[in-house]
Amino acid sequence: MLWIKSLHLLFVISWFAGLFYLPRILVNLAMEQDSTARARLLLMGRKLYRFMSPLSGLALLFGFWLWLGYGISGTWLHAKLVLVVMVIGYHHACGSLLRKFEQGRNTRSHVWFRWFNEIPVLLLLAIVILVVVKPF
Repeated sequence: MLWIKSLHLLFVISWFAGLFYLPRILVNLAMEQDSTARARLLLMGRKLYRFMSPLSGLALLFGFWLWLGYGISGTWLHAKLVLVVMVIGYHHACGSLLRKFEQGRNTRSHVWFRWFNEIPVLLLLAIVILVVVKPF
């Protein structure tokens, strides 16, 4: 099971690297006026989203495997799973926002995207505390 836990952590870390970087690309897209630079940022965003989506699936797969293998239960796990669902929603929201930029339909400011960029940090902080401390 330690191999499964290691793989789970590796894919979670990789997924979150994408969740930290893609919103920064969105911030830059919201500020960029040059069409060549916008096209480059859109390409980077699309490639990153396509790269991090399978990572999310593998993180979830190995997390589910751990849950089955250890039979972990408790209120902390229920709280963690709620946060994981929120991370999945954030992932999909990033994809939706990227598609709006591709279609030229973005209506949000770079300031909004800067705040949006902080959400995965808070989710990861809460998840790590729940897993390590198991406060309830």
